[in-house]
Amino acid sequence: MSADAPAPGGSRPTASAPPDAPGSAPVPAATATPAAIAPEPPGAPTVVVVEPNFAFLRTEFERALPEGSRVRWPDPGDPAAVEAALADADVLVSGRCTPAMAAAAPRLRLAHASGAGTDGIDVDALAPGVQVANTFHHEDSIAEYAVSAAIMLRRGFPRQHAALREGRWDSPSYDPGAPWVDTLATATVGFVGFGHIGARCWQRFRAFGARGMAVTRRGEVDAAAHGLARSETIDGLGPLLESSDVVVVSAPLTPGTKGLVGAAELARLGPSGVLIHVGRGPVVDEGALYRALRDRTLGAAAIDVWYRYPAGGHTAAPATHPFETLDNVLMTPHTSGVTRQTFEHRVRDIAANIGRLAAGERLHNVVAVAR
Repeated sequence: MSADAPAPGGSRPTASAPPDAPGSAPVPAATATPAAIAPEPPGAPTVVVVEPNFAFLRTEFERALPEGSRVRWPDPGDPAAVEAALADADVLVSGRCTPAMAAAAPRLRLAHASGAGTDGIDVDALAPGVQVANTFHHEDSIAEYAVSAAIMLRRGFPRQHAALREGRWDSPSYDPGAPWVDTLATATVGFVGFGHIGARCWQRFRAFGARGMAVTRRGEVDAAAHGLARSETIDGLGPLLESSDVVVVSAPLTPGTKGLVGAAELARLGPSGVLIHVGRGPVVDEGALYRALRDRTLGAAAIDVWYRYPAGGHTAAPATHPFETLDNVLMTPHTSGVTRQTFEHRVRDIAANIGRLAAGERLHNVVAVAR
């Protein structure tokens, strides 16, 4: 196998722009031009990777590809370099494919998302027959996040941490005015969305003895098979919020889910409720969420998905409202799924699919075919 630039050494995974997380340092740009490409063995694909989070696994990814594959790692922040690298590409591995990228790739056969989300891939811009596939493997990491966030916020650990740093013992054992808290075994956990993430989160919450319920767009979840108390269509969102102590939002962002959880919904979750948002930022209305937390009409929230992301580098305010001024919110930079294991599994998944493409076999996780 050949590659167009030296592999970067020892970099750690960082969050990439949505769908999975914010940006990281670019991989060195491709150094070869299409005119310099040597003949390839039959079936050996040319693969272009525009995914900073894969840089630390570059060697493993390239080794897993079909023999003779040519791999390019253009600088994700340099559109011209990306488009030049795509000139004779068979496969694009990226969370995005713009019309300009699609136009630059006349030989493209597969646009493989580097994560679960394919909303950054413009399927309509792709040539007819190009397959679009995705991958997952973030469920375990996100489930850890959801459970740990629920425990921290329900038990008041961030508040107690801040108090003890000032010498105050925020516990009913020392301060009769401090609140008593409850274990997860007493909690009802509601899921807004119950796909890969919701189902895996529920497995973890269930192990603590919690009760669960879910709402989905079509209401197709078999509640009994999953050990849920009930499952309904999205029309049951209001009752779910009223019945839940913790709500995990993992629904995808679509025209139908934008602003799905607003002021009225947050009020139904109430001043003791905990919201854990790991879906897409705009599924929960930004202004309504800020005001509910500020006014304590919502007890607390863990927010991992945001309304603004860095255009480059690693600094940017995540929202227009000052969530950072609130003491009842856990703010994380879209890292709930960012673990070494998530990306190790993803590169293996994608390499295996590229192997199927080279062998003329049916691909896994195809979500669309361009027409």
